Amino acid sequence: MTVTNNISRVYFIGIGGIGMSALARYFMQRNVIVSGYDRTPSEITTSLEKEGAMIHFEENTELIDRAANLVVFTPAVPSEHKELVWYNTNGYSVKKRSEVLADVTREGFNICISGTHGKTTTTTLTSFILRESGMGCNAFLGGISVNYDTNYWGGDYKINVVEADEYDKSFLRLSPDMAVISAVDADHLDIYGDVEKMRDAYVDFAKRIRHEGFLLTKFGLQIPVGTFHNHLTYSLQNESADIRGYDIRMEEGGYHFSISGPGWRMKDFRIEMGGMHNVENAIVAITLAFKCGVSEDKIRESVAAFRGVKRRFEYIIGVKQARLNKNNVVFIDDYAHHPEELRALLKGAKSLFNDRYITVIFQPHLYSRTRDLHEGFAEVLSMANQVILLPIYPARELPIEGITSELISLQIKNKRVSIVDRENLTEWISEKYIPSLPNALAGDVLITAGAGNIDRLVDPIKNKLLNQ
Repeated sequence: MTVTNNISRVYFIGIGGIGMSALARYFMQRNVIVSGYDRTPSEITTSLEKEGAMIHFEENTELIDRAANLVVFTPAVPSEHKELVWYNTNGYSVKKRSEVLADVTREGFNICISGTHGKTTTTTLTSFILRESGMGCNAFLGGISVNYDTNYWGGDYKINVVEADEYDKSFLRLSPDMAVISAVDADHLDIYGDVEKMRDAYVDFAKRIRHEGFLLTKFGLQIPVGTFHNHLTYSLQNESADIRGYDIRMEEGGYHFSISGPGWRMKDFRIEMGGMHNVENAIVAITLAFKCGVSEDKIRESVAAFRGVKRRFEYIIGVKQARLNKNNVVFIDDYAHHPEELRALLKGAKSLFNDRYITVIFQPHLYSRTRDLHEGFAEVLSMANQVILLPIYPARELPIEGITSELISLQIKNKRVSIVDRENLTEWISEKYIPSLPNALAGDVLITAGAGNIDRLVDPIKNKLLNQ
């Protein structure tokens, strides 16, 4: 990877984004001076500052790096952003995050994992197996690995494992040697217009696989990938898929399972994550590692040691810790912000904890996504015993008339639905939720979900539950 040869200073506009921060870490590892802007401080920006990045939180051209060789911006930043306008006006080299990621991975062997959900856990586990096995890789992740507390690691490795993001059609800049398509459910329709155009983009992504490359897709996907010569399908258990799991059993918040592929079987895996969808994600990661030449024993050891991704069915208070606490509440946090992600989350929770009462606190993300998918959100949230909705997190969008969290709440079949302001949520936990908990051995499950800023309430909620 030679993109840094003539670069000594990089400036990031939106440096706190998950994909942007991974690139920032890539450059810092190569002794490039990194600085940038973000709208608000976060755990990611605090970590970057500790690692050496210089970051400010005021949109101000007086604070930018005017000696930067390269300026990187996220498409989530509006085109009229003062700093972006200044750099463009003054002739700097300004690139989207996806362009730079394509540059730094162009010369490597690229494992690119795409899909409207499942890609972050799969990318992280694949990278983790390669690292733990000693093979090594450069990992560009869309989440924070719990094991390593980072979304990037790398070195002088040929293999790049990349989360291939469909937002803004970013993944169409990548050059995969191995590619995965995990799901193509309707999302980012503000970018694509309709689901057919979105699915066409996944077909175009598959066409970008290099000669003699490998494509792995979830069985039954509604996309015409054609007769790609090295193409296999996978499934959790469907026997029509080329690769599938079997002998799956639940135990203490995790799973034991085995895998069958074309002419091979691997037995007795254990993953310490909740949700059957994460067994399916593990099937993909194991297959990719196996195709890379990692031994079965090293794969098995790595999967058992994997502790997941922050905000992907993450146990904030696990089963064992909950039992030691008076209220016996298992607390799970998840990034789920699409109806199908929520469905997988709730199905996983209900299968693991079918004797527990489940409360979901959900923060809808984007007005446009709520407008397009509110019926799906309501249907899935009806699976919970109680639902608390926060107001919509706008991210990059302006409000849309008539689109609020109430649009979801009115269609949820469960009558135990409330809308609570984010600022009042910890008070609701103390004054409403905890006093309502029964002193029963079964206990409850509390889930926080969403892609906005609900994650900043996780620690305060945890503290309330543990120190009632």
